Amino acid sequence: MQQRQFLNVVSRDEAERRFRAAVSFRRKTAQDGDVSGAAGRVLGADVVAPIDVPGFTRSNVDGFAVVARDTFSAAEETPARLVLAPERVLTGVAPRAELRPGTAMAIATGGVVPRGADAVVMVEDTDVEDRGPGAADAGALIVRRAVAPGANLAHAGSDLACGETVLREGTVLTSRDTGLLAALGLERVPLVIPPRVAVLSTGDELLAPGEAWRDGCLFDSNQRVLADAIAECGGIALERGIVRDDEDTLARKLDEALAEADLVLFSGGTSKGAGDLSYRMVGERGTILVHGVALKPGKPIVLAVVDEKPVVILPGFPTSATFTFHEFVAPWIRERAGLPPDRRRIVRARIAHPVASQRGRREYDLVHLVRARGADDLVAFPLGKGSGSLTTFARADGFHAIPEDVERLDGETEVEVTLLGPLRLPDLVVIGSNCPRLGRILSDLRREGIESKLIAAGSRAGLAALARGECDVAGIHLFDEKTDTWNKPFLPPGAELVKGYRRRQGVVTRDGRREGRLVNRNRGAGTRVLIDRLLEGARPDGYEFEVRSHQAVAAAVKSGRADWGVCIEECADGLEFEFLADEEFDVAFVARTPAVVALVARIAGGDSR
Repeated sequence: MQQRQFLNVVSRDEAERRFRAAVSFRRKTAQDGDVSGAAGRVLGADVVAPIDVPGFTRSNVDGFAVVARDTFSAAEETPARLVLAPERVLTGVAPRAELRPGTAMAIATGGVVPRGADAVVMVEDTDVEDRGPGAADAGALIVRRAVAPGANLAHAGSDLACGETVLREGTVLTSRDTGLLAALGLERVPLVIPPRVAVLSTGDELLAPGEAWRDGCLFDSNQRVLADAIAECGGIALERGIVRDDEDTLARKLDEALAEADLVLFSGGTSKGAGDLSYRMVGERGTILVHGVALKPGKPIVLAVVDEKPVVILPGFPTSATFTFHEFVAPWIRERAGLPPDRRRIVRARIAHPVASQRGRREYDLVHLVRARGADDLVAFPLGKGSGSLTTFARADGFHAIPEDVERLDGETEVEVTLLGPLRLPDLVVIGSNCPRLGRILSDLRREGIESKLIAAGSRAGLAALARGECDVAGIHLFDEKTDTWNKPFLPPGAELVKGYRRRQGVVTRDGRREGRLVNRNRGAGTRVLIDRLLEGARPDGYEFEVRSHQAVAAAVKSGRADWGVCIEECADGLEFEFLADEEFDVAFVARTPAVVALVARIAGGDSR
């Protein structure tokens, strides 16, 4: 099958211009909705207080309503004496009598302050002399502390006055706002109608989560991430499942989606291969505004209009789909929902190592962020796993853009990183060799309140990061043939080594035969050094097939993607294991922070779970 290339790739800014020119971004009209369930919705008009809050002058304490000037001389040694009125003010009942000078009236917290009173004396500052049954009044009130006018009461309208604007159009309602609306007695308020977005995943290879896995298939993650992202942007996601690669089915699903949604969102089918029907089907039924944007990831996005409604076809790869959604679809949803633009926080960081890019398109590079030891600046570690990775977007702290005319960023280059969420820098940064046991130890430390970030970049990369101050601990297993020792000869100046535990490395196969396709480890990994020594310069089939963990080696062999590889014994369950070497896995560090001390105690204590 001969695949046609993209012929009309445009810049990101030109794509946005065409999209905005062709579809309406205007906020949807408002309609009255219940305050119950309105949290998270956008207010469609100003709300004016229909009543005073409080609606009457109320007591803030249990005590006695008084005329303040009658208490000015009161003190412990010289208390004031007032006549106690027989009426007692309870909550929810308006007092019948007016308070006269020289008298006091018992009142409960929240009770209506009687006319004539201008203060409330707290009950603990008084004593009562009871006159007994049949008396014309309730007795005498002994006041032992003076009060000023307005003491211990809230005047009517002191919180909100009738006619005052209390919430403004465009407010995203929180629980505090809905509580305020309830205090005003409002049951319904004008709310912006959120846009409805139909979400469809396309492809014969897709399985819905929960289905039995089949070889050659993939579980559809785009439906979930896009539906939840739509909700985060203020829209309503209409999840319409997986659509097979059949033109009639696609056309029918598109018609159904157009009938119920304000925007139709496909993922997959944007390329120009024989099985990519989405873009052709949309082009026949409407107008394609853009097919191909100079972005990486996300080049093959389609922006279109069908029946005056926007239709967007995102690339099928998860990271590409997520990036292009936030570039083009999220702004449309937010504006239609009445929400302000998503102003993500931007921080400056220096990249840890060089990054290559392709000239001619803007590239987004996902990164981990760590704080350099003894410094205030941030260091960005590129993830570099590509548009098909399921984990990059989920684990990344943020991303930076590489301009269209740049082919390479050198290490230490300062970049602007757009955060994908709140930046929570960990207590402990560990960079180095992959080790399942170390991961379990870090999980134990997390249960003790120590947050960590583990970047499996290989032993040598971990030591380099430690030397630059970019991590707290490096996990290493490197053998020095000159001294016949593990790890210590490789330490950078000023670093300490804590001996950890021994691991057994070996060749894993399905049938005991070390032949066929190799699954290799990433450059810089201690296991890669062992593999290269084992191969003695040979480059067997699969030598360039690199994975970053022992678990990935075992999974590749079990699945048949490779025939043999090298990993530690604890990951070899269900495979033939041919022992190669014992090795020592140790940790190196420079500064003894509390988090490092806690980790070192686990490692040195022989934690081997």
